[in-house]
Amino acid sequence: MNDENFVKITVTAPDLVPTYARVGDAGADLKSSVDVTIAPQQRVLVPTGVRLALPDGLVALVNPRSGLAFKHGITILNAPGTIDSGYRGEIGVILYNSSDEDFTVERGDRIAQLVITSVFAVNFQVVEALPDSERGAEGFGSTGVKN
Repeated sequence: MNDENFVKITVTAPDLVPTYARVGDAGADLKSSVDVTIAPQQRVLVPTGVRLALPDGLVALVNPRSGLAFKHGITILNAPGTIDSGYRGEIGVILYNSSDEDFTVERGDRIAQLVITSVFAVNFQVVEALPDSERGAEGFGSTGVKN
């Protein structure tokens, strides 16, 4: 790993450093820094104790964990959450309980995945009409569910 693969962080405790579960994983696990119970159909901002200093040209995306979503109905409302390179505040995760039962998060539980990727700014050019494409303006469900 070279210097280009390092992102400077601060954490409120050493056990809260984001970690990759397996080599090759795209998302590093973010952990809760508090105990909290989320009532059914409620949302809670869960702090992680993590702050980043992303270099320009990178963005961190906060994504739901599939196991929490499938097994417990816990997801992230603004998924993916976007952390811009200039943000230096603590990462908070807006967890939503879509189930009919309380869900308890304990300090240290893995609550989200942090994916860091490159981005670039563009210049928007206003034109009279857009060029044609194979898809055109067909939108939601335009390809159906079967081949």
